[in-house]
Amino acid sequence: MRVHDICARVQNGFRARIGRIAIPETKLNLGVSRVLYNQGFISSVTRGTHLGPDETYTPTTNLNVAERRLWLSLKYYQDAPVLRAMRCISKPSRKMHCNANQLQILASGQPWGIVKGIIPGEIMIVSTTRGILEIQDAVKLGVGGMLLARAN
Repeated sequence: MRVHDICARVQNGFRARIGRIAIPETKLNLGVSRVLYNQGFISSVTRGTHLGPDETYTPTTNLNVAERRLWLSLKYYQDAPVLRAMRCISKPSRKMHCNANQLQILASGQPWGIVKGIIPGEIMIVSTTRGILEIQDAVKLGVGGMLLARAN
């Protein structure tokens, strides 16, 4: 899982005060983008090419998969980025897997292992068997998974 790429692109986009950024169109990036959109960190997610968002629907095929991108519209409030920091938790050399009970401990704000619990205003993104979810949704469904990133 290459979640560090989307973390770096989103964080760099906010630091450079860019209105819209492009990330490769993958299932992982789409899932993480959906969580960021649902939590209010970005204002929209649009499919497109490397040149810009699509005006009309264009399906992704084997012929155009290399140039397909997801365009994220970044959100600002009073000229300050809504997302202050986005950090990876799991890395290729250290993947952090949690069961449902361990996720509940993290969601309550308590640390588990080397991972700190979440604080108010922060989210944690988890890859589960039910897709990529925010930690509160994973706890409600009672599923565990791999911790991907945290954002605040």
